Amino acid sequence: MDMLSRVQRLPIGKFHYRLLWVVGLGWMFDAMDTGIIAFIMAKLVKDWSLSPVESGWIISIGFVGMAIGAVVSGALADRFGRKTIFAATLCTYSLATAACAFAPNLSALLICRFVVGLGLGGQLPVAVSLVSEYIPASVRGRFIVLLESFWGLGWLVAACISYFVIPKFGWHWAFLIGGLPVFYVLVILKKIPESIPYLIHRGRLDEAHQILQQLEHQANLDVIEHIEVTQVKHPYQASFKQLWQSPLRKRTLMLWLIWFGIVFSYYGIFTWLPSLLLKQGYDVVKSFEYVLFMILAQLPGYVVAAWLVEKLGRKPTLAGFIGLCALCAYCFGQATSDSSIMLWGCLMSFFNLGAWGVLYTYTPEQYPTHIRAFGSGWASAIGRIGGIVAPLAVTHLMVAEHGFQQVFFMFTAVLVAVAVIILVLGKETKGKMLESLS
Repeated sequence: MDMLSRVQRLPIGKFHYRLLWVVGLGWMFDAMDTGIIAFIMAKLVKDWSLSPVESGWIISIGFVGMAIGAVVSGALADRFGRKTIFAATLCTYSLATAACAFAPNLSALLICRFVVGLGLGGQLPVAVSLVSEYIPASVRGRFIVLLESFWGLGWLVAACISYFVIPKFGWHWAFLIGGLPVFYVLVILKKIPESIPYLIHRGRLDEAHQILQQLEHQANLDVIEHIEVTQVKHPYQASFKQLWQSPLRKRTLMLWLIWFGIVFSYYGIFTWLPSLLLKQGYDVVKSFEYVLFMILAQLPGYVVAAWLVEKLGRKPTLAGFIGLCALCAYCFGQATSDSSIMLWGCLMSFFNLGAWGVLYTYTPEQYPTHIRAFGSGWASAIGRIGGIVAPLAVTHLMVAEHGFQQVFFMFTAVLVAVAVIILVLGKETKGKMLESLS
């Protein structure tokens, strides 16, 4: 039995759940850091008397860093290892976030936020590749969606920091708290092993075999003493050109369009939601309870998606959640009361974040091991461009007559287009070993 098959035969147990929690908490810290800046902005703009253009740069420069970080870290992870780069990206954005607390002016803050973006954008595609390569095909989708659910927990932590820390101690302390995850790097280095498929494709067979034997022993399986490896068909070095060669060309096109659309809609909706609602005169948006309900609505969305992704499959679940999110976005744009805003806002959050969980499952399944993190990184980077473009589109429409309705009609159209792209170009990957998808 070759080593990749031995990884797949490991029964779900303590190791897999530990992997989920350790990587998941890193994912949570990523979300916490992303959310903190959204809550800090209001106080920061007031303290520094920033113009709308200057405050917009604080958000946009982070997305630029995320796009670059996703591509660079994906390439580095395929060369130097998932675990190593996962730890390095967490260390990068934690230290840079702490440095934001000491920024004396806007220029220094922008430099720090760019470095933060490099780490934030780089961590997620690497993390999902690491977990995907250890989880058996039968439950891989469920585990990745649960991994993505830590994003909702991270935003909850950010909301709590904004509520309890910023009013009493100021935004500097919020940034310092955002730097504390740097100490979590020690846990990552100690508790999780390097990816076995990665080690095999780098020719580090003895190291992969040693890890695998330890896992077999922990799972009370017969420990296989000899090394057997299916011949590696791909070169070790990933390149951009490979993403656009057959059979990856169609998959790359699909992923880039999906990522652009879903990031465009997510950051366009949820970053600008307070401003849009205030413009419409909805006082409910001013309350912490409103923000909390919107974030809490994400968590059941992840749970339902985690169940459906293995029952119905990746393709119908992803297309279905995005289609229903489009419906909710349209109804949200037509809402005329606080109760309807709350209802459609929570449902929109439910379906949008559930779709995110499935997308993070689906993306690494489109690529073979030697280019998995690189390909996932490029898809994430294209998505970040959507995050940069979304504020421009929203600010252009929101000043027009019936701007609120036009903004959400735009998001409805984008989400419907994404759902159609999945149905037309998507390939079902449920229950298939990662290497068989190559």
